[in-house]
Order: sequence, then structure tokens, then C-alpha cells
Amino acid sequence: MRQRFAPLVPLALIALLTACAGQPVQTEQQITSPRLSHNHPLAGFDFAALDKSEEESLAELTDEHEYQLPELADSILERGFTLVGTPYRFGGSSVKTGFDCSGFVGFLFRKEAGLELPRSTRELINLDAPVVKRNELEPGDVVFFNNRGRGRVSHAGIYIGDDQFIHASSSRSGGVRVDSLDDKYWRASYMEAKRVLALATDLEPHTVQR
Repeated sequence: MRQRFAPLVPLALIALLTACAGQPVQTEQQITSPRLSHNHPLAGFDFAALDKSEEESLAELTDEHEYQLPELADSILERGFTLVGTPYRFGGSSVKTGFDCSGFVGFLFRKEAGLELPRSTRELINLDAPVVKRNELEPGDVVFFNNRGRGRVSHAGIYIGDDQFIHASSSRSGGVRVDSLDDKYWRASYMEAKRVLALATDLEPHTVQR
């Protein structure tokens, strides 16, 4: 799953792409073998094999069985890519006003996952969400940075895969953009990451605000 969004990044920067919406994966209980007449075109089709392939596909997408929300990560990042180039504005939390870093993260999680996140990075990093190791990041994880190791948390973004993240950077650097965690500045500033989407596991679909 870590490489799943890598091909989207250059396209996002070039054309502010909008990817296809992720489709929910059917569970084993949802896929049942229909009763077909002997002359039906699909009579004899191995629906059990289809069921197995669905499960295998899910495992491939998530890499780790405990991470069960790839469709929410997809929708968060898809909307984020459409906002590349949106101006930076301190205290901003909407498309009309522009975004600061925590305003951008909060906007996407509210709109696509139905989660109301704290407004400041200092509160955001204290969320009771699983801490993720640097080499176990998954798309949708929130990454945190400080002032190059010389202070408290000062910045946040959303990991998109392939060691890259999307964030509202600064007025000078063009607002919402994609950067690499391997960049010298961000590598020195990196603090930790949290799997904030784990907080959405109990949400019902109708709670998501579109």
C-alpha cells in the first residue's frame, strides 16, 4: 500500500488531479453464491474463488491486517490533491480562506472521515491515536515536525506513500503542496506520526460530512 499513491504525486502537481473514489471492499458475508438455473451463462462459476480473491486483494492493499481503512485514506488524499496550490493562510481552515497546516489536516479529516480534530498542532499531536514508526507509515497517517529539532511540534501533514506527504507549507513555498520526508529540511524536522484514522473505526457512514 505504501507505493499505491506514488504514481499520483507527479500528476497531482502537474494537473491537480482528482482520482477515482475508492470503493468499499465487500466482506465474505456480503458475497454469496446466487442460485442460478443450469442454463444461466454464469452457472458453474466459482464464486468461492471470487470471494478469496477479494480477501487477497484487501490484504495486498492494507499490508497490515490491523489497518482496515484504506478507502478513507484514499478519499482524504484524493481531495487533498485537488487542493494543491491553495494559498497558505495562518489560521485558515477552508478553501475560501486558505489553510495553515493544522487547518488543512483538520479540513480533510472532517470532510472525508467525519472526524473533528483539534485546531492546533500542539493539541493534534496529543490525540490518543496509535503512534506509527517511520518505516511503517501508511497513506493517511498524520506526520508531525518541529523546528529542525530545536523546539516543540510546529507543523503537520498527511503521508501519501513513497516517502512523501501533502501539507499546507507556507506562503513563500506556495501553500498546499507535496514534499518528501527525505528532503534535508523535513528529515531533520521529523518528530513522529500517528494513525489518526484509527479513531474513525466506530463511525457510521452517515457521519461523514461531504
